[in-house]
Amino acid sequence: MAISGGAQFLNPKEIIEKIGLIEGMKVADFGCGNLGYFIIPAAKVIGKTGTAYAVDILKTTLESVRSRAKLDGLTNLETVWANLEDSASIKIPIGSLDAVFLKNVLFQNKKQKEIITGTVKFLKPGGKLLIVDWKKIGIPFGPPVEIRVDKESIKAIANVLNLKLLEETEFGDYFWGLIYEK
Repeated sequence: MAISGGAQFLNPKEIIEKIGLIEGMKVADFGCGNLGYFIIPAAKVIGKTGTAYAVDILKTTLESVRSRAKLDGLTNLETVWANLEDSASIKIPIGSLDAVFLKNVLFQNKKQKEIITGTVKFLKPGGKLLIVDWKKIGIPFGPPVEIRVDKESIKAIANVLNLKLLEETEFGDYFWGLIYEK
């Protein structure tokens, strides 16, 4: 998605390729948003033998994603209501996921350590965690700069959790990304 001046927003295809999704994987998008902007394309990549979980706290969001998945003929997508601050509310088997997306979620919450810690327990050994959030730059859209997440603080949390940093990258003009392995 481009905006004026040719600047880029997040490209789901690019992110899915970066994390290396393949047919048969089990993946989740924690904080999926109402369009399922990432989990719908991910569900298509992992195919009928995979499972895609759209996780969000807003039930209306999950209804929208469920409707879009149905329109696209996807039978491998499940919606999961959960509060990411409380990993016990996430009804996905622990240690079952090959990959988890945490995109543009952490700036909305002060309990970043709890969210990341809870997220990691759902990954199987060797599973990948992709964290994407807004760069701390002044632009006329997006969240206020003062609430945007400092990438270094996220790296410190991941270090404490013994996650292996596979790649530090940028997505488009406005987002940073970190890819970890459990």
